[in-house]
Amino acid sequence: MKKHFLLLLFMLNCSVFVFAQTEIVAYDKTTAMIPMRDGVKLFTTIITPKNSNSAVPILMIRTPYSAERGDDFDILKWSYVANMAKEGYIFIIQDCRGKYKSEGKMEIHSPLTHAQKPGSVDESTDTYDSIDWLTKNVKNNNGKVGLLGISYPGWLALVGAVDPHPALKTSSEQACMSDLFLGDDFHHNGAFRLSYGMEYTYEIEHEKSGSTFPFPQYDLYDWYLKLGSLKNVNDKYFHNQIPTWNNFIKHPNYDEFWKKNSTLDYVSKAQVPMLHVGGYYDQEDLMGPQLMYSHMEKKDKANQNYICLGPWNHGQWSRDNAESLGKIEFGSNTAAWFQTLQKKWFDYYLKGIGDGKFDEANAFQTGSNQWKSYQSWPPKEATIQKLYASADNTCSFTKPTKIGSVSYTSDPAKPVPYRTQPIEMTYGEGSRWNSWHTEDQRFVYSRPDVISFRGDTLTEDLTVTGKIIAHLMASTTGTDADWVVKLIDEYPAFDSKNLQMSGFQLPVAMEVFRGRFHKSFTNPSPLIPNKPEEFTIDLHEINHTFKKGHRLIIQVQSTWFPVIDRNPQKFVTNIFEAKDSDFIKAQHKIYCSPNMATYVELPVMK
Repeated sequence: MKKHFLLLLFMLNCSVFVFAQTEIVAYDKTTAMIPMRDGVKLFTTIITPKNSNSAVPILMIRTPYSAERGDDFDILKWSYVANMAKEGYIFIIQDCRGKYKSEGKMEIHSPLTHAQKPGSVDESTDTYDSIDWLTKNVKNNNGKVGLLGISYPGWLALVGAVDPHPALKTSSEQACMSDLFLGDDFHHNGAFRLSYGMEYTYEIEHEKSGSTFPFPQYDLYDWYLKLGSLKNVNDKYFHNQIPTWNNFIKHPNYDEFWKKNSTLDYVSKAQVPMLHVGGYYDQEDLMGPQLMYSHMEKKDKANQNYICLGPWNHGQWSRDNAESLGKIEFGSNTAAWFQTLQKKWFDYYLKGIGDGKFDEANAFQTGSNQWKSYQSWPPKEATIQKLYASADNTCSFTKPTKIGSVSYTSDPAKPVPYRTQPIEMTYGEGSRWNSWHTEDQRFVYSRPDVISFRGDTLTEDLTVTGKIIAHLMASTTGTDADWVVKLIDEYPAFDSKNLQMSGFQLPVAMEVFRGRFHKSFTNPSPLIPNKPEEFTIDLHEINHTFKKGHRLIIQVQSTWFPVIDRNPQKFVTNIFEAKDSDFIKAQHKIYCSPNMATYVELPVMK
């Protein structure tokens, strides 16, 4: 009896203990139209705990994908935040300006303007005004707010933390887009992401509530091929009604439009603690979290900039389970691991729970299937080793000693598919869009327009951690060309424990580069026929162990359709206005010589 009395006395005199142990069993849901400084009102869903016995913080997600939640929505069952919901938070989900039930007009990824144009509104000021209203009008909040979100909501979490409201204590941008011409969503190194760019802009901008492009068939490889030149999109379907598509046409190069719309231009540093989150296999915004972390790290004197990278596709860490992607197994539920880290992050900055000690970088190591922590990212202890391509279609860490090259014909009329057919609509039912970054590359290995350089069987594990850079020495008989480079982990030819993985070719890192931008993304220039040029291609950051018994492969091709539009291979001023007759065959050559070497830089860990 005395023991129970002492326990009760301790609980009554320790609010933190009571708070941490109280389990929230239900939430109330209300809505509000929150006024912005220019009079526009934003539709907002407010989800508050029913049985919390103390003031709780606010977690806010802003979105263009509808903030309305039906009566059957239960925040306690949303795996993304369920572990935090059980201990008490106020959750806010808000339609950004011009979407669904919010007033105003939306333009995709509009840059921040409030600092340069006093009195103007943008996503930063809308976030500020919303937080100001919420902290004053939502009962039982503790005056602390955190932002989070994935993809476009991730970008909103990033820009919402610029010139923040005093109540905003932390933010986590997740799968945020960075520069829409150099990488993420619409372009990669100037190469246009056709299927995604067309389908996404139609979905977002055709109607306020979103809509799906009415494709007349299931397999879209042939549909996009028959579409022909990109000029046919407006001529036959969009009729100049999709603003972002019109911007693609008006701005085919990296001009002031793209530079001003880049987060690198209007976001400089972390003004509140920032947790960047990204996936190695993100099919939409792979570059964003890596680039934004690196960009903000340069000015991180207050030690507020952190990153977590995992073996995920776009937003996979928010789901119930992330033990695998496609046929690749990770050995544990990596989503649950991340959700524990996320809870620890927000609990500390918004509730004061924990010691506040976070590793600078947490990066899952594929291959070995382990979580690793680092005090810098990429880790400084990695040593660069060069993996060279040889004219006999092999690769090794030994530089070629003989002059040699490998050639192939690239035909825009017969482009290499980026995944096995059928190629379904990006967000269509049963679409494999979510897992194509882990697709077995044997489906293109034997094509004559795909060149592979295959290494010897590894006699010991090889761990590569950090940025992968490809140096491609190449020429073409045309005046323009695309170069797609892949670093592949080839599994042993026979795996008795997992037969379906025998000989599997896993693309560990891959990227495209549009040749016309080899000197400048702002001022493209034609390639000189048959002149060797060096193309340096950032394949982004990985953390991967190539296991003993596996092989490394460098693979090169020049089409990746229809995720990347077809390069005419004849230099034209604007590919969006190219004629069908501009598309020509070309002979491409990859050089593998002592003074003209093709190689991939690998940051190898000891």
